[in-house]
Amino acid sequence: MEEKKTPLKKPLPKSKKHAQKGPNQRMRQRSAILIILILVVGFGAALLRLALLTLVQGSQLQERAVDQQLADVTLTAKRGTIYDSNGTVLAESASVWQVVMAPVNFKNDEQREAAARGLSEILQLDYNNVLEKTKSKSFYSVVKRKIEVEQRDAVLELINKLSDEYKCDGVITLLDDYKRYYPHNELASCVIGFAGADEQGLEGVEFQYDKYLAGTPGRIVTAQNARGTDMPFSYEQNIASKDGNNIYLTIDENIQSICEKYMAQGVVDNNVLNKGVCIAMDVKTGAVKAMVVSPGYDLNDPYTLSAEEQQRIAALPENQQEKEQGLALSAMWRNKAVADTYMPGSVFKMCTASMALEEGKVNDNSTFVCGGVMVVNDRPLHCHALGGHGNQTFVQAICNSCNPAFIQIGQLVGMQKFRDYYKGFGFADKSGIDLPGESDDMFWSEGEMTDVDLAVASFGQNFGITPIQMITACAAVANGGYVLQPYVVSKVTDSKGNVVKSVERKVKRQVISNATSNKMNEILGYNTETAGATAGYVAGYKVAGKTGTSEKIGVTEKQSVFEEDYIASFCGYAPADDPQIAMLVFFDTPSGGAYYGSQVSSPVFINIMTEVLPYLQIKTNYSEDDLKYLDTSAGDYTGLSVADATAKAEQDGFTCTVKGEGEKVVMQLPAVSSKVSAGGNIVLFTDDASKAETVTVPDFTGYTALEANNVAGQYELNVSFKGAISAGGTCVEQSVKEGEKVAPGTVITLTYSAASGSGFND
Repeated sequence: MEEKKTPLKKPLPKSKKHAQKGPNQRMRQRSAILIILILVVGFGAALLRLALLTLVQGSQLQERAVDQQLADVTLTAKRGTIYDSNGTVLAESASVWQVVMAPVNFKNDEQREAAARGLSEILQLDYNNVLEKTKSKSFYSVVKRKIEVEQRDAVLELINKLSDEYKCDGVITLLDDYKRYYPHNELASCVIGFAGADEQGLEGVEFQYDKYLAGTPGRIVTAQNARGTDMPFSYEQNIASKDGNNIYLTIDENIQSICEKYMAQGVVDNNVLNKGVCIAMDVKTGAVKAMVVSPGYDLNDPYTLSAEEQQRIAALPENQQEKEQGLALSAMWRNKAVADTYMPGSVFKMCTASMALEEGKVNDNSTFVCGGVMVVNDRPLHCHALGGHGNQTFVQAICNSCNPAFIQIGQLVGMQKFRDYYKGFGFADKSGIDLPGESDDMFWSEGEMTDVDLAVASFGQNFGITPIQMITACAAVANGGYVLQPYVVSKVTDSKGNVVKSVERKVKRQVISNATSNKMNEILGYNTETAGATAGYVAGYKVAGKTGTSEKIGVTEKQSVFEEDYIASFCGYAPADDPQIAMLVFFDTPSGGAYYGSQVSSPVFINIMTEVLPYLQIKTNYSEDDLKYLDTSAGDYTGLSVADATAKAEQDGFTCTVKGEGEKVVMQLPAVSSKVSAGGNIVLFTDDASKAETVTVPDFTGYTALEANNVAGQYELNVSFKGAISAGGTCVEQSVKEGEKVAPGTVITLTYSAASGSGFND
């Protein structure tokens, strides 16, 4: 029987066996790798994110978290007070209040509506806006800031009403706030400047010293819950504000007031189109005692333009008005004493003369010839005296203010030395006064100056300097040649009176010697004595000074009644033999019929110095001519018999006129202690009928002091003199108008100015 063979199974190759297991293994490997990659990338990203959040953004996120948890309200700091040199308050922060609500404490709509209605009426706010604020979930919401006493009292009444009638408590609160206040309104506006609504300084000292005045604001920090609602007051922290420091100015309020009074009158009298400037400086320290830009502006209302400016802007197309309003405000705030340049004119001759003396180029015996014109490089340069001054000494050339003579003096100094002294007097650099906006000078660059430029510069023309630079140079001429750092702030103190910062006299350099300075004091004093009213003569005082009339080169739009526009100025100091105070007065574009410095600025200088020098207790030294017009005080003659009263009045230096039939004096004019010119007439009234008598006031304008005295005597009146009474000065104003009826013996104050025909020495 054949054996049946079972077929053998062919064994699989080894490689095939592995291939059967391979996909699962590789899948596991790939899955493991993928998981590892996912873990690495995921954890790596998480670690990177964590590092970013903690290391890079940690502080920022912490701040955001704090911001979400805390509400921060700033409390205004009390701004420091500004005082004058005598401690008079010029700027202070007065107490006002801010109205704050805690809307979350309202229990119903009736309370919200009552509060909104009351607050909107008292604070003159929109009712719907206030009502919307009452619906917020906050413990602190400012309704209005800086309310005054009247509104505060009304809010307090409202708080009581809400409590009594609506059982609404703890909703409205009053917090202390401050508002800047200027007690003297326009006084020293160009120096003080003003602060904005948020108590930040915007102009003047308020701006320059803002970091001292501002103080450190306080804070109210309130915790908030997860919904962003303020937590109750128990979660509130108050951080008190720190008061600002106080500022003491070098400005003397009395001197400033005197300067402002006469500058304002000068602007009106001379129809000045582009403001006037006056700076008074202590020549020994550089401290500014007064700085005036006239007209100024009301510091309590600095955004209101003059009526004329408002009318001008209103007439413009509507699309131009906003821009013009901004330009007009900037011009009103601009401190012309430091921010504008001007051509100094003949007042600069005191510097040119000082250069020549210091260099030994001139002396008392030096002579100069003036034929009315001098030609430099084919350019004719004229003297104000068209016929010329002829042969004159150095001193006469200064007194005559002769341009050709000063051209020759400038040539003697030489171009390079002239430039050196120009820099030495401080004109090439800013003065460094502690006020904002000071301008640079405008002078020829090195190598650009020509012989003609030197010639005109010698008499102060064709270059520009600031008024503060000119008065600083004048002080150097007077004080021994020391160029000082001008300043308006003397010290800064904290709220307890401790000195934080003090300013002392700072000498930059000595530009001329004491000998040259003394000689210039002598010459400029002689100039004032000989020229009298036209050169700033002040009765009883030895004044040194120089007039100036500079033409405004480059003016294209005519603003004046004259063919050219001018700046009329006077720069001087007193006493000439021991200088204490220097003063610059100038008017930009006078259009009232005169434009010479001797006619426009010298009378204002005289009027100011007539009051300032006695205030500074500077000793007087009256000449015999001065004594004729010196005011004295009337004695008391009432109650005496006519004979006794007459004898006593005559013994006091007065004449007497008796009115009425009575035996005793029942009234007198001038009244007791009234100021009246020496030798005046005392009118004694002896009964009621005589007291009713009147006389008609005559017109005193145009009269000299002697003529006015004689006319007053004829009308049984008295006069008191003010201003330039000597050397041809004439009356330009009287305190009582012509034609008015007054009692006999009444004192009429007469203001004197240089005669209009006597001003041609500029």
